[in-house]
Amino acid sequence: MVATATKHPKLGDRFTDALVYSTELHARQRRKGTDVPYIAHLLGVAAMVLEDGGDEDEAVAALLHDAVEDQGGQPILAVIQERFGEGVATIVLGCTDADTIPKPPWRWRKEQYIAHVRHAPPSVRRVSLADKLYNACAIVHDQQQIGDAVFARFAGGIAGTLWYYRTLAQVFLDTNSGPNAEELDRVVTEMERLAATSL
Repeated sequence: MVATATKHPKLGDRFTDALVYSTELHARQRRKGTDVPYIAHLLGVAAMVLEDGGDEDEAVAALLHDAVEDQGGQPILAVIQERFGEGVATIVLGCTDADTIPKPPWRWRKEQYIAHVRHAPPSVRRVSLADKLYNACAIVHDQQQIGDAVFARFAGGIAGTLWYYRTLAQVFLDTNSGPNAEELDRVVTEMERLAATSL
């Protein structure tokens, strides 16, 4: 496939810096229940954001979207704002469902996040949607390998996880968040189907 010029800005030094910084921040982190380096998730989300028409701020935020939640809370957010700008920091904060340790109760956090995403700016929704789509695809992949045992990795268990992804899929559809919303809806439907067939 031949690369073509687009209206989207070229990725510059900020993206490269964010790639290095996110790799360093998450160096010891793995995907839940796996040996997969966490950077795989961040790269996947950034790719989805760019393929959805995202700009450099959104792509940088995609690489950093879990930094505040998983790697240090507000001090990390301050570093992100200083290094990558207020726009990136705003998106990252908008994709964060908790920035304290210990985190608040799971169900409360998810309800608050759902309510927030419904009214969030388009840039936050683009990155959040890519994050949730990547995660949903990973869950379905693992369902196909190990069945409902995959849900033991999540605080919400099977019922809570299915509720969370179905509710988010509907929010993204309701807010006209683009083709990735339709894809998330399709993937969540498959998640539900696989869960039902294993009961």
